[in-house]
Amino acid sequence: MKRLAAAAAALLAMGASAGEFSVSPVRIFMKANERAVAITVVNEGSEELVMQSEIFSWQQKPGGEDTLNPTEDLVLSPPIVKLAPKARQVLRLARVGGPPAGQEQSYRMIVREVPEARQTGKEAKVQMALAFSLPIFITPNGAKRNVECDVQRASAQAVKVNCKNTGNAYAQLRGITLTSASGATLATRDFVGYLLPDVQRTIEVQGQNAIPAGRVKVQVGYDDASTQSFDGTLAE
Repeated sequence: MKRLAAAAAALLAMGASAGEFSVSPVRIFMKANERAVAITVVNEGSEELVMQSEIFSWQQKPGGEDTLNPTEDLVLSPPIVKLAPKARQVLRLARVGGPPAGQEQSYRMIVREVPEARQTGKEAKVQMALAFSLPIFITPNGAKRNVECDVQRASAQAVKVNCKNTGNAYAQLRGITLTSASGATLATRDFVGYLLPDVQRTIEVQGQNAIPAGRVKVQVGYDDASTQSFDGTLAE
């Protein structure tokens, strides 16, 4: 469950106004034969809250940059939700088209607060619209990621790890660790992000000290707690 808190302290001092809500689940998985799934929205605050959502198809450019386009493949019912304080509502996300053939389909659902719809009283306040993005995956049977990575030097204290997903399902890279042949940690990076099918990304991993030349190992951690290692060699 993800909770979005009211506002930053500096804005609160100015009289900012924003809602507080939670959504579950924060990642939505649908099997190829599923027609719909349930999503729960809870108003955690003490004021009435109005939310609206939009759904986009989600692709990535060759460098890994996200591209979102409006789509009618999925429908959320209802698309606009009005919640009393502490109230909750179950929404229905339904697939309109047929099941995916071969490759996983990925989408993003953007959930936004509609701050103009809330009463702020006589006191003038800064209206803040909270929003966040939920990934949606529709996965055919047998689809899986297939990630391959290599490494090259970027600078004395950094390397570039080039990873490509040649599978037919997403990969979420939670972290990358570079170690020496003896197992000593040379550089790390957390929260790398998603790698959709047929996409390649170059991730820079920074060390605290100069990274020596020679044999190294790149260890990639995934969202399912599994890890994968790749061997490489760094030049001077």
